[in-house]
Amino acid sequence: MDNTGLTPVGRAQRRGLADEAADRIREAILAGGFPPGAPLREVDLAASLDISRGSVREGLAVLAREGLIRSAWHRGTKVIDVTPEEAQELYAVRAALERLAARLAAERATAADAAGLDAMVDAMAAELAHGADGPRLLALDLDFHDRIYRLAGNRRLYDGWEGIRSQVHLYQLTRVRLGYDGYRAAVVEEHRELVRLLRESDGDALQRAAEEHVLSACEVLCRRLGTAVERPA
Repeated sequence: MDNTGLTPVGRAQRRGLADEAADRIREAILAGGFPPGAPLREVDLAASLDISRGSVREGLAVLAREGLIRSAWHRGTKVIDVTPEEAQELYAVRAALERLAARLAAERATAADAAGLDAMVDAMAAELAHGADGPRLLALDLDFHDRIYRLAGNRRLYDGWEGIRSQVHLYQLTRVRLGYDGYRAAVVEEHRELVRLLRESDGDALQRAAEEHVLSACEVLCRRLGTAVERPA
């Protein structure tokens, strides 16, 4: 076979171990095994996961692209910190994405889609009735938002959400851990209202509610962290 003219590239490598390392480390971070600001040492992770440091390094690169960890020369790798300043940046981006996702979802969603979202909120309510803990309830919360982004039908929008999802998960976990009672009291009602507006195809009201849902979460978190938040004009 004549390969003349082909751009030379390296042989493809299987990345299964690196992906699994990323999954396991992400799970440990979101389970609280590595709290915000905690160092992540390749040698320790490799020993714990029983894989090479190279696979761990590739897995950490995945998490760095997700924004869940940060590395600095001569300072090592650590889980991102949860600070009011970073929270306001993150939630501002999320609010903008949620507004667009909500509008597009309202335009595309069918009655069956709305019923599916209602079922997800019912699952949240059932978990609450059975004494669900914060992380379990938050997982259902994020699944709900995943569904909204999928209903929006915009691949690049969904990629944008995936790009910040792990960070949102960590920040929301911090919010829940600092004030679970407040989160528990609002989570079902707020999501139920989002479904109602989507079912009514009220795009403008749904956009406002989606944005408020995110910004109010930011305000609660920042208050728990000891900082007041100014709403964008």
